[in-house]
Amino acid sequence: MAGQKPVVVVGSINTDLVSVTRRIPAVGETVIGTGFQIHPGGKGANQAVAVARLGYPVQLIGRLGNDVFGDQLRSHLGSAGVDTTAVASSNTTSGVAVIVVSQKGENSIVVTPGANAEVTPEDLDRHIHIIRGAGIVLAQLEIPVETIEYLAVLCEREGVQLILDPAPAMELPADTLKRVAWFTPNESEAAFYLEGRAGIKPAAPQEIANELLSRGIRGVVLKMGESGIFLAREREGGKRISAFSVQAVDTTAAGDAFNGGFATGLMLGKSPEDSAVFAAAVAGISVTRQGAQPSMPSRSEVDAFLENASMR
Repeated sequence: MAGQKPVVVVGSINTDLVSVTRRIPAVGETVIGTGFQIHPGGKGANQAVAVARLGYPVQLIGRLGNDVFGDQLRSHLGSAGVDTTAVASSNTTSGVAVIVVSQKGENSIVVTPGANAEVTPEDLDRHIHIIRGAGIVLAQLEIPVETIEYLAVLCEREGVQLILDPAPAMELPADTLKRVAWFTPNESEAAFYLEGRAGIKPAAPQEIANELLSRGIRGVVLKMGESGIFLAREREGGKRISAFSVQAVDTTAAGDAFNGGFATGLMLGKSPEDSAVFAAAVAGISVTRQGAQPSMPSRSEVDAFLENASMR
């Protein structure tokens, strides 16, 4: 794919410490784990690896700590095919996520940012040539929100589409939302922006999309898990896209797999609707495997899956 503009990911890089147990413990409860694994993770790195595994060029802007996790993560990203030229080092710890996964594939996650908290607007200015040369910029909210706000300004100025995965959900200025080409929340994240707090589920996907589009966002992709995807754009009606029928074993990074697949689909010249189907296949494969980045499928796996899989 020489000569094609890369996907540029701006975001977090973590080490995932994953405990598997029969069920996720309640507050104050101790449960016995049945397994433990260490995986490379972080929403930014996950999405970058998802793109790389699909065979599309990708560059990552972020930060790692000056520790053994940082060395391991940088090596892994490079071996996965991610360009880490713009990944700086900070004199602190690398980001860590502690993840509990139930036998049903549900998960509970605590993220400690570490070096991710030091990704600044100055880092973006330092690598403005990378942003300027991007086909699409993909970002999340595991780095400082002021950096995301500045990134939105730069993308608008440079004429580059910004896909924003609002996870974890947090307040964003109205001007930032208006600069987003594609906003890709799950249902709980969408509820946060519609209601001002998490845990409230609006009645219908079209209602959610219409409200988000009214904020000036140009496109919405609502991720609804087993219920599929709802895609809507300004001045157009919405479309529901069914999820694929799979047996989930670990939903960690399913949203990241989707975002990486959606960005790649768009860069491959697919329509937004076809890109969402392609991304749903990427996510569908990922949930049948353990871990975040280790679960990301190759392009040939996705193509084969699309030929043989059935939708719900």
